[in-house]
This record gives sequence, structure tokens and C-alpha cells, in this order.
Amino acid sequence: MHTIANLIVGLVAVLHLGFLILEMFLWQTPFGRKTFGLTKEFAAESAKLAANQGLYNGFLAAGLVWGLLAGHDSFYVKVFFLSCVIVAGLYGGFTVKKSILVIQALPALVALILLHLP
Repeated sequence: MHTIANLIVGLVAVLHLGFLILEMFLWQTPFGRKTFGLTKEFAAESAKLAANQGLYNGFLAAGLVWGLLAGHDSFYVKVFFLSCVIVAGLYGGFTVKKSILVIQALPALVALILLHLP
């Protein structure tokens, strides 16, 4: 179960690395605008906010990778960063778009549950 939990933690980290790339580098591109349903004008106006949000997603990814590499002390690192992802996903799901609950919060919740199984 430990290996499966770590695989899901890794998936959550990769997702957040992807969010970083989308929000920091692809926000104003046709792909980024299509992904988030943005007009060209809104993407230009909100690019700095999106880059800031992308940076935070990068910190979450880095924390999860740290948890995967931290050895015997990794459990609490992973629990902390997965909890942060869940809280961010819940907030985004209720304030921005319901799909954030599935895309962001659910994988982190699954990983958190799996970490606690023997």
C-alpha cells in the first residue's frame, strides 16, 4: 500500500507542476486560454495573478517531492502538503469551479487516505 500511496503522491506533485506550467508560462497562449476558458483580454489582464498562483502550485509540488525523498521522516511532510492541496482544492471547488474538487482535491485525498493504511 505504501508504494501505491507514493505513486498517488507523485501524481499529485506532477499535476501541480503542470498547473505551474499552465499558469506561469501558458496562461496567455491558445492552449492556456482554452484550458481555463479565458478570453484573450482576460488572460492578459490576469496573467500576473495567474503566475503568482502557479508559483504557489510549484511550492506544493516541491513539498510533495520533498516528502517522497525525505526518507523515514517523509510521512508528516506528505501529510502536510497533501492537506494543503486538499484545502486549496476545496476552496477552489467552492469558489471558482466544481471540477477543481475532482482534479485537485480528490487525488490528494486519495493519497492522504492511502498513506494512513497499513
